Amino acid sequence: MQAVRLPPHPEAPHPEAHPEAHPEAHAQPPAEGAKAVATFDIGTLLSYARAHDCSDLHITDHRHPTFRRLGELVCGPFVGTRQDYMGIIVGMLTEQQRKVLAGGQDLDFSFETSDGMRYRCNVYRQRGGLAAAIRVLSADVPSLADLGLPDVVRVLAEQPRGIVLVTGPTGSGKSTTLAAMIAHLNETRRAHIITIEDPVEYLHVSKSCLVHQREVHRDTPSFADALRSAMREDPDIILVGEMRDFETVSAAVSAAETGHLVFSTLHTTGAAQTIDRIVDVYPAHSQGMIRSQLAGVLRGVVTQALVPRADRSGRVAATEILVGSDAVLNQVREGKLHQLASTMQAGAQLGMHTLAGDLARLVRTGVVSREVAYQTAGDTAELEQYLS
Repeated sequence: MQAVRLPPHPEAPHPEAHPEAHPEAHAQPPAEGAKAVATFDIGTLLSYARAHDCSDLHITDHRHPTFRRLGELVCGPFVGTRQDYMGIIVGMLTEQQRKVLAGGQDLDFSFETSDGMRYRCNVYRQRGGLAAAIRVLSADVPSLADLGLPDVVRVLAEQPRGIVLVTGPTGSGKSTTLAAMIAHLNETRRAHIITIEDPVEYLHVSKSCLVHQREVHRDTPSFADALRSAMREDPDIILVGEMRDFETVSAAVSAAETGHLVFSTLHTTGAAQTIDRIVDVYPAHSQGMIRSQLAGVLRGVVTQALVPRADRSGRVAATEILVGSDAVLNQVREGKLHQLASTMQAGAQLGMHTLAGDLARLVRTGVVSREVAYQTAGDTAELEQYLS
């Protein structure tokens, strides 16, 4: 297929009726100037996504395939029928997955094409039909340097024990950062690493470390079950794909308390919110206890957001870094989370900074536009203070 370059700022096209869709559904035509492609399969769509530096592919049964590039949704040149799209989605599934989907459940799974490229997929129902969201994964696990992350992230990865959290909204690169941290340890330590993921995204080949990767619903019933079992599997380092519930949070904190190094993620947009989210999982009478536990094991929080570069050549990670210093841990223990921002601002010598502070740095160096920085910053007043 002749690749057609996606325009960086496509105009939203007017919807037009799709002859093969539901009567109320509409199709989105290809981007202006793109030659329509009528014959394609999942491999063609995914190759196109990689060729055009897209992070995600969306397939639904009543719209043409849509791609996310530099954080924005854009149209591709592919034009098919409802039956084409349904066939592509169902064709990715195993017989067991089709039964699960028929039972009314959504599907999370990893998908590998014939060329060895891997993808994270979610298939779900909407308006009586099917839809799929597919995340494009890097062919190789990137290094921390490749990701342009500050050196303090490496320092946090090298902690002997405790818990390190990587947080951010959906699509902010949390899994990729964690994969890079695991890859770094796999080359620099002699340890047993167990990852618990849903699904497994990046494959790690054992190097200096012995690495075992467990997939929820395939190798273990749940994150919490796998964490409990891990205590009998002689791990040194445990990666928990996501701390979703009380059981998982409790098991992860307990693992850190018993001398393991634990990595995990939360869908939060700042260090203080991350601590709040963990504490709020517990009933009111236990929240003082979990604050005390966290103060004993927290090594750091890395919050990140992927923002478009000013020259539109790609995206760059803007970060907020909280390091578990004595001052930070005292504030966590005493529930004085409103003071964390000031502590991060004053903790530059430890590698700490706020998201607004990092966005201001990116603006000053011309990497990110001022407009994008203001759209990303949670505290625009703080960003204005840095920039002025």
